[in-house]
Amino acid sequence: MAGERGRGPNVSVPERGSFAVDERDGRVGRVTGWAGPYVRLRPPGGGPEWDCPPESVRPAPPGLALRARVTEINRQGQLPR
Repeated sequence: MAGERGRGPNVSVPERGSFAVDERDGRVGRVTGWAGPYVRLRPPGGGPEWDCPPESVRPAPPGLALRARVTEINRQGQLPR
């Protein structure tokens, strides 16, 4: 986490697979990895990933993480159309 991928000791990024908040606009996403210097986030339930500077990413609080997980579970349970 702290210092991961050479980001320096003051940048702490949530672990891959966890939910995080993009502080620039408040979006919640699951951390999927890195793209160059950026953290990759995917919206709960699917959709296009987006890049976020590591200094703008923080762990999602428990309530937001739970809401995001419920969104994913509901999306997985939908029947094909």
